[in-house]
Amino acid sequence: MLDPDLKTIQLNQQEYERYSRHLILPEVGVEGQKKLKAASVLCIGTGGLGAPLLMYLAAAGVGRIGIVDFDIVDASNLQRQVIHGTSWIGKPKIESAKNRIYEINPHCQVDLYETMISSENALEIMAPYDIVVDGTDNFPTRYLVNDACVLLNKPNVYGSIYRFEGQATVFNYKGGWLRPDNWDSLSAPEKKSLRDSDRDWIYDANATAPNYRDLYPEPPPPGLVPSCAEGGVLGILPGIIGVIQATETIKIILGKGTNLSGRLLLFDALKMSFRELKLRPNPVRPVITQLIDYQQFCGIPQAKAMESNDQTQIPEITVTELKDLINNPDYVIIDVRNPSEWEIGRIPNTTLIPLPDIENGNGVEQVRSLVGDRKLVVHCKLGGRSLKALGILKQAGIDGINVKGGIIAWSEEIDSSIPKY
Repeated sequence: MLDPDLKTIQLNQQEYERYSRHLILPEVGVEGQKKLKAASVLCIGTGGLGAPLLMYLAAAGVGRIGIVDFDIVDASNLQRQVIHGTSWIGKPKIESAKNRIYEINPHCQVDLYETMISSENALEIMAPYDIVVDGTDNFPTRYLVNDACVLLNKPNVYGSIYRFEGQATVFNYKGGWLRPDNWDSLSAPEKKSLRDSDRDWIYDANATAPNYRDLYPEPPPPGLVPSCAEGGVLGILPGIIGVIQATETIKIILGKGTNLSGRLLLFDALKMSFRELKLRPNPVRPVITQLIDYQQFCGIPQAKAMESNDQTQIPEITVTELKDLINNPDYVIIDVRNPSEWEIGRIPNTTLIPLPDIENGNGVEQVRSLVGDRKLVVHCKLGGRSLKALGILKQAGIDGINVKGGIIAWSEEIDSSIPKY
């Protein structure tokens, strides 16, 4: 699919003018620009990564772009999802993205899939495209996209972000690192030494390429990796990683340069540093023969069941009920958000003890000494972290009450002067 018949592809006068800076590059030229026009790319997600990716693919002249997303534009997206604008708040992201793409380049064909990608529809949606770019932010969808790309034999251009750090690579594409010839005769310490030594490995463009399961053979426990909504993300970071994904996509289409297959590129925005890890296929990785239930694979239903069980054991109150307790000396109200969230806004007469302090044990004794004979009420942003904190405290012999909806519900129902974030 990445070897089109260029005789059937023509550039018109407007396109010659538009892509003039490409056409004078020896590595692109007219032939390369025709390849871009003939290419089709599917982007899963129009969030932080998908936003810059889609704009640069359109500007570069990729002829057909597919977009999969089912979300709407929220004000909190605009700090990083630069393809969307204020006038699109409350409207579908895919419509916003399509509108922006056509503003950038009306020569593109844009296909919209306003749906959640799943095991039932992934193969059908992905089949018509040459390359798939993963701009998602959750493990079930990443495993799904990976496995579908393996089954369809399509390159998977991957990126992920968190706070100030990001990573990118290319999965399921040609190229990989080969073990030394004497690998089987080496001892375990010698093998470990060789893993850390680049000179003992040979890159072969025709070797089996790694996929996402080589990077993450097993998904982490649900909730272990905080989302950007909980942990935050530097708005510029997805722009950097998304542009790297766009660069790798265009290089694959052009057939130029050395792609990131077999290499995991790590970026730290605080240090302004890049480093690279070798990524090799696991010889005992499971063979992918079909798509599975990825929610089940990642433990999501089990975690929800446990959370539901925890919720039945830990009592809850509404923010309206909390309002009546604010000045009651028989109650202690704890906020388990992060200090940076505390600075945004706080509920009156609350004490900040961040969840990480409770998780490491230091905050447990602080809560115990603060509560004494009084009753404990705990809140966070939405109610999830406070529930987790109460579970830890319960194991330590401290019972408490969770605030349903957290400070966001307080802002919506009690005090609108507290910013929602």
